[in-house]
Amino acid sequence: MAEKIISFIMSGGVGTRLWPLSREDFPKQFHDLSGKGSMVSGTVKRMNARPSGHGPIFLIASEAHEYRLRHDIAGLPLNGGRPIFEPLGRNTAAAVALATAITLAEYGDRLILVAPSDHEISTDDDFWKTVHEGEEAARSGRIVVFGIHPDKPETGYGYVETGQEKNGVYDVIRFVEKPDIETAKKYLQSGNFLWNSGIFLFSAETMKKAFLEFQPEIWNKTVAALKSAHTDISGTWLNYEHYAAIPSDSVDYAIMEHVKDIALVPARFHWNDLGSWQSLLNQQSSPTPPDENGNVIIGDVVAINCHGSYLRSEAGLLSAVGLHNMAVVATTDATFVAPVKESQNVRDVVATLEKAGRLETKFTPAADKIPQSGAYLTRVEHWLFDEALPLWSTRGVDEKGGFYEALGFDGMPVLRAKRMRTMARQIYAFAMAGEMGWDGPYKELIDHGLEFIGKNGRTDRGGWVLQLSQDGKVLNATEDSYDQACVLLALAHAHRVGNKKALPLAMETFSFIDLHLADKNGKGFFENAKTDGEKTFRRSNPHMHLFESFMAWYDVTGDRDYLERAERIVDLFKEHFFDEDSWTLAEYYDKDWQRAPAPDGDICEPGHHFEWSSLLVDFSKKTNDRSVIKLAKKLYASAIANGLNRKTGLAYNTISRHGMPIDTNSRSWPQTEAIKAALALDGNDGPDLKPEIEARVGRLFRWHIDAAPKGLWIDLISENGRAIAEDVPASIFYHMITALTQYRKFAQHWKVA
Repeated sequence: MAEKIISFIMSGGVGTRLWPLSREDFPKQFHDLSGKGSMVSGTVKRMNARPSGHGPIFLIASEAHEYRLRHDIAGLPLNGGRPIFEPLGRNTAAAVALATAITLAEYGDRLILVAPSDHEISTDDDFWKTVHEGEEAARSGRIVVFGIHPDKPETGYGYVETGQEKNGVYDVIRFVEKPDIETAKKYLQSGNFLWNSGIFLFSAETMKKAFLEFQPEIWNKTVAALKSAHTDISGTWLNYEHYAAIPSDSVDYAIMEHVKDIALVPARFHWNDLGSWQSLLNQQSSPTPPDENGNVIIGDVVAINCHGSYLRSEAGLLSAVGLHNMAVVATTDATFVAPVKESQNVRDVVATLEKAGRLETKFTPAADKIPQSGAYLTRVEHWLFDEALPLWSTRGVDEKGGFYEALGFDGMPVLRAKRMRTMARQIYAFAMAGEMGWDGPYKELIDHGLEFIGKNGRTDRGGWVLQLSQDGKVLNATEDSYDQACVLLALAHAHRVGNKKALPLAMETFSFIDLHLADKNGKGFFENAKTDGEKTFRRSNPHMHLFESFMAWYDVTGDRDYLERAERIVDLFKEHFFDEDSWTLAEYYDKDWQRAPAPDGDICEPGHHFEWSSLLVDFSKKTNDRSVIKLAKKLYASAIANGLNRKTGLAYNTISRHGMPIDTNSRSWPQTEAIKAALALDGNDGPDLKPEIEARVGRLFRWHIDAAPKGLWIDLISENGRAIAEDVPASIFYHMITALTQYRKFAQHWKVA
C-alpha cells in the first residue's frame, strides 16, 4: 500500500472578493457555489478520494466558524484527523507551520498535502494524479507547488516562473506577486509562468528545516502555541495569547520566496479558485449554467437585454435592463454592482466598509441571529470620530458666535433662532469628545460656546435666557429651569476638561436657581422664575435634567452637597413622579405635584422612562441606594411593554399611562435613551441585556444614522418606518454622543473580557 499522505485543509479565510455573499461569519468556503454542497465538504471528499489509500485529514479553521464547519463535514470521515481551531487568523505561514508540527508530533516525517478549502477542481482522479506526479520530488526533500496554466491575463492570482523540466516536474525560478494587467499579459505570452494554486506537497522535516532557516520565530511560536493548545473530542483549540504572538505572514512570502530547489507540477485538473464574481460567471460546474445570452442568473431576477452578466439576488426581486458584462449581487442588506472584469476590486469596497465599522462585512443577516456583544464598537467609533464630530465641529459652528440650531441634509446650516439648551448641549458634546480622546479642537469649541452664551445669554440675576437671535440678541428672556439644567451639565463637563470659566459660571447658576427657582416648600423647582405657583402646571422633565446635572457636578468635584441635591430630586420622584400602579412617569402635574387632569396628565414619554432609568442606576452607584434600582427596572419594563412600535422596534414619542400610543412617530433621542437604560440595567440582578443593547444600537443605526448623510441622522421616523424629518436638530447630538460614548466604554470592556 502506498504511503499515507497527511492532508491539511486551510479553511480560515473570509473571501472578501465575494462580498456581499461571503462575510466573516459565513465565508465563501461554506457556501454551495457548485450545487454539490459547500466547498469545505467538497474538499474533504476530494482528500478522501485518493485511490491508493486514505490518510488523516485535518482542517485548520477559525473557531468562529465551528458551527458551520461541523455542519458541513458531518458524516464525512477524517481518518484520524480533526479540526484545528484558530482563535484569530495568522495567515498561511502559521497554518503550514501548524500542519508541519502536528505531523511530526503525531506521525513522524510524513508527506503533507496542504490545500485551500475554496477551490473548484474538475475531478478527484485528475487531482490525485497531479499530486502523485509530485510525490517523488517531495520525498527527495523538495517543496512541491502545483501550478495552473493560465488561460487569460489574470491580475488576481500570484504567479510562479518555471525553468528546466524533468519527468513532468519543473524547477521554480521565482514566485511573483499579483501583477498589473500589462505584466500579466507578458506572463501569459511567455508560457513560462503558471498561476500559483496555493496547494503544496512536502515532507514534514523539509518544511521544518525551511522554517528554522528562514522564519524561526514563526516556527518556535507555533510550536509553543501547539503545546498550550487544548485537544478534546471536538478538535484542537489553540490558545489565544500564544497564537496571537505568531507573526502573521503568507507562506509564499515567509518561506517560498527564500527556499531553493522548489519544484512545480502543472495541474492535470481544471481549477478555479472561485475568488471573484467573474470566476463564478466562468465556473464550469456551475449549478446554474449561463443562459443563451451568457448570463448567470440566480434567485429572483428579471433580466432584459443583458449579456455576459452575473446577476444574483438573495433577497427580493432584482430587475436589470441593458447590462453587459456586469456583476450585480443583492443580499437583504447590501448590493454590489461592478463591471465583471473589475469585480474582484470589491476588496476595496470591503476595506472602506471595515474602516467605517459597517457590520455588513462581518455578519450575514438572519432573523434568529444572536447579536455579538460589542459588534458595533468600530462603527460607533468611526461615526463619532470620523463622521459626526468633524461635521458638527465645522459646519455646525457659527463664526458669529455659538452654534447653529440645525443642519440640513446637505450639511449646510439652517438659520433660525438659537435656544440656550442647544448652545449648552453642544458645549457638553464637545467636552465629552475631549473626554473620549478626540484630537479635534474641543477646547476652542467650548470657549467659543461659552463666550457666546456668557456675553449674550445672561440675565442680571445670573440666570440664562431661553432664546437668542442668530446674532445674539435676546428673543425670550425667560429663565427656564430646563435651560439652567442644560447649562449646568455643560459647565460640569467643561470644568472636567480644564475650562477655567466653567466653575465660576456654575456657582453663579446654582445661586440663581436656589434663589429664584427653588420651591421654598422643598418640592423641587418651578418652571421658571416668573412662575405663579398657584396657577401653572409643573413638569417632571426639568427635574430629571437638574438631577442629571447635580450628579455631574458631584462627579467632577466630589462635593456631597451636589449629591444631596440629587437625593432631594429622588425623593420627589418616589413621592410624586412615579406611579406605582402603572409603573409610569407623568410629564405634567399641578401645583401640589398631583398628575394634571387628562389629557395632559395621562401623557407619558417612553424616552423619559428610559432616561430616568439610567440616571437612577447612576444614582444608586453613588449612594448604594438599591431601592431605586427596582424603580428603574419598572420604568424600563413599562416602556418596553407599552412604548415600542412593534413594526420598527423603535420607541414611540408619547403614549398614555394606560399603554395606548398617542404620538406614534419615533424621534431619534428616545432610541439613544433606550440604549443607555439597557446599559445601566445590564448586570443589575436581572437578565443579560447585552443582546438587547446590540439590537438597540443596531436599530439606531438602521433607522436614524445609516440612512442619513455622513455625520447626520434622521430625527423623525413615522409609524410605518418612513423618514419624515426635514432637518437635523443640533440639540439631539447631546443624546447621540452620550449614549454612544457609554456604549463605547462598555463595548471596549466586553472586547477585553
